[in-house]
Amino acid sequence: MKLYCLSGHPTLPCNVLKFKSTTIMLDCGLDTTSVLSFLPLPLVHSPRLSKLPGWISKDGTVNLEKVELLDLSTIDVILISNYHCMMALPYITEHTGFTGTVYATEPTLQIGRLLMEELVNFMERVPKAQSATCWKNKEIQRLLPGPLKDAVDVWTWKRCYSMQEVNSALSKVQLVGYSQKVELFGAVQISPLSSGYSLGSSNWIIQSHHEKVSYVSGSSLLTTHPQPMDQSSLKNSDVLILTGLTQMPTANPDGMLGEFCSNLAMTIRAGGNVLVPCYSSGVIYDLLECLYQFIESASLGTTPFYFISPVANSSLEFSQIFAEWLCHNKQTKVYLPEPPFPHAELIQTNKLKHYPSIHGDFSSDFRQPCVVFTGHPSLRFGDVVHFMELWGKSSLNTIIFTEPDFSYLDALAPYQPLAMKCVYCPIDTRLNFHQVSKLLKEVQPLHVVCPEQYTQPPLTQSHRSDLMLELQPPPMPYRRCSVLSLPFRRRYERVYILPELANSLVPSEVKPGVSVATVSAVLHSKDNKHTLQVSVCGARLGGKRKRVPEEPLLGMAPKPLLSGAVPLEAFLATLQKHGITEVKVEETADGHILHLQAEDTLIQLEEDNTHIVCDNNEPLRTTLRDLVLRFLQKL
Repeated sequence: MKLYCLSGHPTLPCNVLKFKSTTIMLDCGLDTTSVLSFLPLPLVHSPRLSKLPGWISKDGTVNLEKVELLDLSTIDVILISNYHCMMALPYITEHTGFTGTVYATEPTLQIGRLLMEELVNFMERVPKAQSATCWKNKEIQRLLPGPLKDAVDVWTWKRCYSMQEVNSALSKVQLVGYSQKVELFGAVQISPLSSGYSLGSSNWIIQSHHEKVSYVSGSSLLTTHPQPMDQSSLKNSDVLILTGLTQMPTANPDGMLGEFCSNLAMTIRAGGNVLVPCYSSGVIYDLLECLYQFIESASLGTTPFYFISPVANSSLEFSQIFAEWLCHNKQTKVYLPEPPFPHAELIQTNKLKHYPSIHGDFSSDFRQPCVVFTGHPSLRFGDVVHFMELWGKSSLNTIIFTEPDFSYLDALAPYQPLAMKCVYCPIDTRLNFHQVSKLLKEVQPLHVVCPEQYTQPPLTQSHRSDLMLELQPPPMPYRRCSVLSLPFRRRYERVYILPELANSLVPSEVKPGVSVATVSAVLHSKDNKHTLQVSVCGARLGGKRKRVPEEPLLGMAPKPLLSGAVPLEAFLATLQKHGITEVKVEETADGHILHLQAEDTLIQLEEDNTHIVCDNNEPLRTTLRDLVLRFLQKL
């Protein structure tokens, strides 16, 4: 069993597991932090951004050969744990020769589709007049300003996919429900479990009849809107692959929500506007629920809240219809009937309005001071770029970062000098190191595999041993482009026996409660299922083969198996009765050696075998063999 590690980002994993005869990709996260190396894409003309000097290459293009760790066309299935970890799916399914199946829950598929659609929309509505690739040449890259000149593997960076590629990729997804068991080629069985992180998010169990691998990615034990995490099903794992822990282990999500609300209220009371760069699904549901409870007590009842995204309407509607994927309290509301999320009431009372972009109806409805939720959290594309240009020059306004995926200082860099206030309230509900250590003690896997970042404290906090995994035995770390041989071997395989063959067996009791029987048969293997069948041979008749059934091979009197032990004292007495009296006994680590001095013969008695060394005296060897067999049971 091997694990191929294709991603160096612990919260955007992409690993490939080779288990029995199947090749399984575990997630395909898209690391978009490279966009921080580029200037923002404004929706309307920005005099400030347009005056910044460009960099012009005078050299030609260079072809670079990509070194592949693994042939992705050999992948049988892809398992998706949550919608953030499927954003690279079109690159894999559409450009590698992939012919397999993708498994995901319905919320993961639908919300993943929305996030991809939003990303494509952001890119395509601001087309670039020119395309540049020469800068990826290493000789040219080193001449670029930082951070591009220090970027690693820039030749692997890709253009954004199209909606046609998105639709083709998602057509390969097969929907599964929690605890549903899906058999892969008769070799292994996969099953998703609720991970408690987001709508439809899953951990995965991958098991054969005798081995079990658990894949834990992006999980949460906090009480938020998704179904709670299923922990008990992770028990008795041979290997547990752990990834997707919180990126903010020292930031308490409840404390961050409190800071978010208080800073928002202070800004609005002072007459300023609040900008919240966010994804169109996920934490925004919890932010809106928190604000719903906070608005009246903070006297913000007349403040407009705007959610701007090409998929804003679909995201808000999907969150209300996936009732079976929600926590118990929200499921109960559906049967009252009430909307499970309070943002439905905010929309009905016109306190929350949603728009596909800043154009159209938003322009006429827009009033200030207000709160705007929009993307992209990187501040490099999307409607957020317009608001940064619009509000960045006033100290009355505030930008509040809640998504932990990007460095807020790097995100703000192209907009400096900036007068608006900046507040960093990263909200990450995934497992922290204390929670995961407690979880692992409860489920007790034999081996834990995790990114190497989890086996050492952060570089900026090297004294914090509590910000790492300390387990016994120590976890097996992996890094990008590494291949791990997982530490267990298959010892057993399940074999089925046909009824007619089973009826012919004659068990013998070897000790109280334990019976065994010998069997001779044909082993038939197909689709990773193994069956013992009665032997059938072919007979030649008139030049044609005629298949005729034979008696089971048991009728051919196979060589019997022996069981039991040869007691030393009783055996010596038997030898003496047969005239063998000069016997020297030597004790060994595994048993005894009997030296028959007059006969110049050795008998080696051990727990699981007996040897008779007798040169040129076959009658004596046969007699001694028969005496040994008196003490053993034939099967």
